[in-house]
Amino acid sequence: MIQIANRTISLATEPFVIAEMSGNHNNSLERALEIVDAAAETGAHALKIQTYTAETITIRSDRPEFRIEDEGSLWSGRTLFNLYEEACLPWDWHKAIFDRCAEHGMIGFSTPFDDTAVAHLESLNVPCYKIASFEIVDLPLIRLVARTGKPMIMSTGMADIGEIHQAVQTARSNGCGQIILLKCTSSYPAMPGDSNILTIPHLRELFETEVGISDHTMGTGVSVAAVALGATVIEKHFTLDRAAGGVDSKFSLEPDEFKRLVEDSAQAHASLGRIQYGQLANEKTSKLHRRSLYVVEDVEEGTIASSSNIRSIRPGNGLEPAYWDLIIGRKFAKDVKAGYPLSIDHFF
Repeated sequence: MIQIANRTISLATEPFVIAEMSGNHNNSLERALEIVDAAAETGAHALKIQTYTAETITIRSDRPEFRIEDEGSLWSGRTLFNLYEEACLPWDWHKAIFDRCAEHGMIGFSTPFDDTAVAHLESLNVPCYKIASFEIVDLPLIRLVARTGKPMIMSTGMADIGEIHQAVQTARSNGCGQIILLKCTSSYPAMPGDSNILTIPHLRELFETEVGISDHTMGTGVSVAAVALGATVIEKHFTLDRAAGGVDSKFSLEPDEFKRLVEDSAQAHASLGRIQYGQLANEKTSKLHRRSLYVVEDVEEGTIASSSNIRSIRPGNGLEPAYWDLIIGRKFAKDVKAGYPLSIDHFF
């Protein structure tokens, strides 16, 4: 069980659903605040931003290794500096965004990318931290965040088991006892077939943490399916309108879609229930639709039970059909009118 602000995260509670703003603010504080308002209206439990600058995450360079060459990428042809310069959210907006979250009763927090970001977020007293999938190998950053003593959410991305183990051990050995691991596919957008959400229960078993998903696929199906595998946290990119553009807009959910995600994930969680067999209280009236043994013509005491005077029909108020072989050929001990459910005391 994890506690983040007033929210308990466990298998016993509805999934904790995080709306990720990322670069969808489009360099407008007004739009950023509108995103907060819209996220709250969807029922999102938290809104997350990212804390970095282009200068703190890379350098200005046109060398090939600083350029995104993947033709399948949304950001193909751009330099890292150019991309992050557009996507970064000004640090002096953080307080206004977190304050707006608080007004809605929604948890606001961020992903830091270096020590200066952690210091800034600590000055704003964030309730938890998120480690991005690309930063899971940045053990000094994880160590610094762990020493705040606050819950830590980590996306696994491309990390292998050894790298995840190092990250978890670094966090634990530096004072972080509340860790959530998110299965994440580090492609944008990700294909459902690459999600491999069967990893989610394996992460829980291996590392004894809460687990969830950071989902970059289009739509909500993968996230909802993850709930059935024990995901207690769902993180999904959120935008007001994909058509408005933005570095992450193409794989972000719009408000009506995000609202459906919140509702469907809650329903998926409720449907898990427990291991159960037999009749539920709500199924009591459904007994009408079961078959049972009924007397279908008037019989007198001493009449032999046969297929002409007994049938297996609906409703299910008589003896179960399993008694058929036991009853056929026996004598009735009393007169019975047609339409009465058969019982064992009708026979000698």
